[in-house]
Amino acid sequence: MRHSTPLPIDSNDKPVIWTVSVSRLAELFRDITLEYDNFATIEPINLGFDEAARHIRERLATERCDAVISAGSNAAYLKGRLSVPVVIAKASGFDVMQALARARRVSDRIAVVSYQAPMAELAEFSATFGHDILQRTYVTEEDARAQINELKAAGVKAIVGAGLITDLAEEAGLTGVFVYSAASIRQAFDDALEIARLSSWETSRARARGGSSGDTLRAKHGLNDLKGESQAMEKLRQAVVLYAKSPATVLIQAETGCGKELVAQAIHRESPRTLGANRPFVAVNCGAIAESLLESELFGHEEGAFTGARRGGHAGLFEAANRGTLFLDEIGEMPLTLQTRLLRVLEEREVVRVGGTRPIPVNVRIISATHCDLEQRVREGRFRADLFYRLAVLRLSLPPLRQRTDDIALLAEWSLKNALAALGARPHPNLHAEIQTCAPLLLRYGWPGNVRELRNLCERLALFLAAEPLQALTPAFVLGVAPELGMAAAGLPAPDAAMAGWNNPQGASGTAPSTNAAPPARETAADVLARFGGRRDAAADYLGISRTTLWRRLREEASR
Repeated sequence: MRHSTPLPIDSNDKPVIWTVSVSRLAELFRDITLEYDNFATIEPINLGFDEAARHIRERLATERCDAVISAGSNAAYLKGRLSVPVVIAKASGFDVMQALARARRVSDRIAVVSYQAPMAELAEFSATFGHDILQRTYVTEEDARAQINELKAAGVKAIVGAGLITDLAEEAGLTGVFVYSAASIRQAFDDALEIARLSSWETSRARARGGSSGDTLRAKHGLNDLKGESQAMEKLRQAVVLYAKSPATVLIQAETGCGKELVAQAIHRESPRTLGANRPFVAVNCGAIAESLLESELFGHEEGAFTGARRGGHAGLFEAANRGTLFLDEIGEMPLTLQTRLLRVLEEREVVRVGGTRPIPVNVRIISATHCDLEQRVREGRFRADLFYRLAVLRLSLPPLRQRTDDIALLAEWSLKNALAALGARPHPNLHAEIQTCAPLLLRYGWPGNVRELRNLCERLALFLAAEPLQALTPAFVLGVAPELGMAAAGLPAPDAAMAGWNNPQGASGTAPSTNAAPPARETAADVLARFGGRRDAAADYLGISRTTLWRRLREEASR
C-alpha cells in the first residue's frame, strides 16, 4: 500500500483527530501519530465501546473533533453512535497474509478470529493451498474469550486477529499475531485527514451562504450509491427522492443483504431538512443490543438511574440525532416495553432519560427497517399496532437481487473493481467482457444473501486475482473459488450463502459434502446448532446468516 504524505497545515487550521483503542493497537496509533504531528492535532482516547461513546459524545458538546479513528469491534460499536465520522482502520489482504506467515513460523495449527463475520476469501485460500486455517467470529469480549478457549482445546497454538483477540490469546497462553500493519493505519490517518478537509470545505461553503454547519457529515452514502440499471432500481431511486421531501417516518422492508441502511442514508442525504446531509445520521441495530442497554442507548439516562450509570448521566441516541435522522434497524426485534416508550417519543417529540423526569425536546426523523413481516407480528401480539402505523407512514420494499437480474453483472463488475482497488491491484482491461462470459453462471444462482453476498464473493475473487495477475476471470476460475455457483448451475440445492461451499475439499469439479447442502425445511436453527456441536459461528455460516440472526431464530423457536 503506497502512502502519500499530506501537505502541512497551518496550526490554526489543523484538523482534530481522536484515536480510540484499548489494546495494542494504541501503540501502533501512537507511533503513526508522530508522523502526522504537522498535519493534525491528534489525541488518543484509551477507552472502549460504551465508555468511549459516552466520553466522546460528552466532549463533542463543547469541543471540536473532525474524525475518530478506531478498528475492529470497537470501531463497529462507535460507528453510528457518534455524530462525528468514524474512520475504521482495516487490515488489507496483504496484512492478513503477512500475519498468517508469522503465525506459521510458530505452529501449523493456527486460527483467525474476526469480528462478526468470517473472511470468506481466507477460507477458500486455505482450501486451495492446503493450509489448515481455522476461523472463528465473535461479537462480545466474553464471546471472543470463549472462542479462544475452544481453539486452545482444539490444539491451536497461534491466533491471528485484532488487538482484543491477540491480548486474549496471550492471556490464554497462546501466541497472538497482530493483523494490522503500519501501512493500514497510515491509510486510516490519510482517510481521516481527507474527511476533515471535506468537512472544512462544507463549513466554508455553508458560511459563504450565510448559514452554519455545526454538525458533521454522518451519512456516507447517497443516491448515486444505489447501483443498478433495472426498472426496479430506477423506481427505488425515484421513491427515495420523493420520500426525502417529507419529514414523515419511513419503514424499509427487505431481505438481509439488500442494503436497507444504504437506502436510509440516501433518503437522509436527499432531504432538504438535513441541509445536504450536514445533520447527524445515527444508526442503531435494535436486535443486537440487550434490552437493558438498548433503553439507555436510545433515551439516555440520568446519574444514579441504575447500578453502573455514568456519573453525570449521558445523552441517548435520540438526543445525538437531534435535527437529523435516527435509523432503527431490525425494529421488529425491539422489546414490547421499549415499543411503548418509542411511541410516546414519536407522539410527544420529546424524550425523558432513564431515571429522569425532565422532558427534552427532540426534532428527529425516524427511518426504521426490518427483514420480517411486521404486520404478521402485529397479529401475533409481538409488535404494537399503533407503533407500526406510526412508523410506517411511508413504506418502501427493496427488491431482492434475484428480481434484479439486469443488475447482477453490473454489480459484480463494480464490486470486483472496488475489491481489487482495496488490494492495490488493477483490473484486467477486458474485465467487462470476462464478467459477461461469467454472467450465465451468476444469473443461475439464487443469491439468498443478496447484494451483500455478491459483494463478498467479489472480494473473494479479488484476492485470488490479485495473487495471480495473469489469471483471467473465466467460469471455471469462478467455480473454483465459489463452488456453490456450480451447484446451482447443476440444478442441485444451493447453499444459503456463498460461505457454505468453504469446506468442499473437491472444489468445483466435485460435489459438496452433505453438510454443505441447504438444510431441509424441517430442520430448525437448534437442530443445526446441535449438529455443529454448539459452535454458533459454524451454525450461522452453514445457515448463511449472522450470529445475531441465529440468536434471534433460537429465541423465536424457544418461545413457540
